[in-house]
Amino acid sequence: MSRNMDTELDLDKMDLEQGPPQEEPRRQYYFMAKCRQYAKQLEEELGHRPTFFVQTFGCQMNARDSEKLTGILEQIGYVPAQDEQADFVVYNTCTVRENANQRVYGRLGKLHHYKKDNPHMRIALCGCMMQESHVVEKLKSSYGFVDIVFGTHNVYKLAELMADRQESGGMIVDIWPEADKIVEELPNRHKYAFKSGVNISFGCNNFCSYCIVPYVRGRERSRSPEDIVREIEKLSREGVVEIMLLGQNVNSYGKDLKSPMSFARLLTRIEKIEGIQRIRFMTSHPKDLSEELIAVMKASRKICRHLHLPVQSGSTRVLKAMNRKYTKEQYLELVERIRREIPDISLTTDIIVGFPGETWEDFEETLDVVRRARYDSAFTFLYSKRTGTLAASMENQVPEEEMKRRFDVLLEVVQRIGREMSSRFTGTVQEVLVEEVNAQDETLVTGRMGNNLLVHFPGDATLIGKLVPVRLEECKGFYYMGKKA
Repeated sequence: MSRNMDTELDLDKMDLEQGPPQEEPRRQYYFMAKCRQYAKQLEEELGHRPTFFVQTFGCQMNARDSEKLTGILEQIGYVPAQDEQADFVVYNTCTVRENANQRVYGRLGKLHHYKKDNPHMRIALCGCMMQESHVVEKLKSSYGFVDIVFGTHNVYKLAELMADRQESGGMIVDIWPEADKIVEELPNRHKYAFKSGVNISFGCNNFCSYCIVPYVRGRERSRSPEDIVREIEKLSREGVVEIMLLGQNVNSYGKDLKSPMSFARLLTRIEKIEGIQRIRFMTSHPKDLSEELIAVMKASRKICRHLHLPVQSGSTRVLKAMNRKYTKEQYLELVERIRREIPDISLTTDIIVGFPGETWEDFEETLDVVRRARYDSAFTFLYSKRTGTLAASMENQVPEEEMKRRFDVLLEVVQRIGREMSSRFTGTVQEVLVEEVNAQDETLVTGRMGNNLLVHFPGDATLIGKLVPVRLEECKGFYYMGKKA
């Protein structure tokens, strides 16, 4: 089977009389060809090529799924629109926090209005929110104008579901409780020409007591190293210089493969790929971060000196209730080892404030970890009760007012230390990957250092996608002003 089917298959010449093949991904290309015919008919009716709009809610895993959805829609013949007044709208939803669901319901009202004005419009909902049975039932009963509903495990089936909707005339619902395969070789459209995310695994086995992800994305499934390397080689040929390896827990990659492979060994294979100059990854679970990985990062020329290492809480008692499977002491020992072996590492983290039962003493333990770990930055969250998780039914829920008080204290400490850590590069020359012309000042360009800090410096659009040596002249807190060295 071809390893570049999306570029080698001519969908306009595909024989649709034979019926759809059973094997993937050929089956999906059959339906893309079929939908392309429908799109051409729609173009004649509309007087213009049909448009699409994909709205992503949530994490980078969702963003990567949206790139696949975009690639499929472009293969079918749709063209991007600037907003939701499009002929085909996809909401790729998140459900980590319960208020995310309410946001989607609110926006569906606006889409319903647009659909009344455009009877050709189709609306599809997918992603984590759709994996919850009560959501699907609500959509069926109250949002009958939605055309297609599917989940996290069958994103690759978009064209097939579009064809089903075209032929049935009614709402199509296709939700799988779990995934039975990983389908490779589908089209995708990455947002930037010079950098891209690459999934190395799907799902999660950790079952942190506050998190819904294992229930909506399923158990952990690793892609084969051959497929990962093949995808990155293709991206390199297309001009990508930076990749972000994605997984709910990249550190446990490969344990479920027939021939197990560690994440560190996968990194050594990826580092050999010509053209790739920067390698990033997230997210790392502290309980699975190995000495082997630290050694590989230390020796690497390409792996960015940045590690996102979520702590969530500094209290061992709270960590146990969260089911994080490490103690405060173990986490700090890990941070010490990492800093000893890779002194120029930039550490970032996630912290939850107000987990059920958290006392002020527990919170002070978190502050102690922040002061000792000295993060470059931290994503801080107020605990949000999530129906369907163990933590939602725990006693001693912390009052919202008290959570906010603790949050403000934490934020002040995180930001003060973050500014101190960020400023340590002042006066040095660092490589910056230029991403765009600065939105506020067109005489400047904006890019990122290996540690993910933003840098603004004089330049123009010809620098976009290039690694440029920049002297960092002034730290403005969480970004730098600089000049080409």
